[in-house]
Amino acid sequence: MKIVAVGAIFFGEALSIIAELIASKQFGKAGGDLTTLLPMFLLISVGGILLVFGYALGYMHLENIWIIIAISVGAILVVEPILTILLFRDAPTAGSLIGLVLGALGTLAAIFL
Repeated sequence: MKIVAVGAIFFGEALSIIAELIASKQFGKAGGDLTTLLPMFLLISVGGILLVFGYALGYMHLENIWIIIAISVGAILVVEPILTILLFRDAPTAGSLIGLVLGALGTLAAIFL
C-alpha cells in the first residue's frame, strides 16, 4: 500500500504539472482565450484526486506527514523539469539549475536525515 500511495502522489503531481504547463503554453498561443483552459481543469482535477488519495493512504501507512511531503516535493523536483524540457524544448538557466539542485538536496535531506 505504501507503493500505491507513492505512485498516486507521483501520478497526481505529474498530471497537475502537465495541466499547468500545457495550459500556460496554450493560453499564450490562443491570445488569452479562457476556453482553451477547460480541458486542463479536468486534468488537474484528476491529478488533485490522486494527490489527496496518495496523501491519505500514505499517512495512514507511514504515520508521518513529513515523509509524504518530502515524497511530493521530490516528485515535483523530478517530474516538472523533465516535462518542461519535453514540452517547451527549453534548457534551464544557470540560476534556475542551481536552485533545482539545492531543492533536490533539501528533499533528500528531509527523507534520509
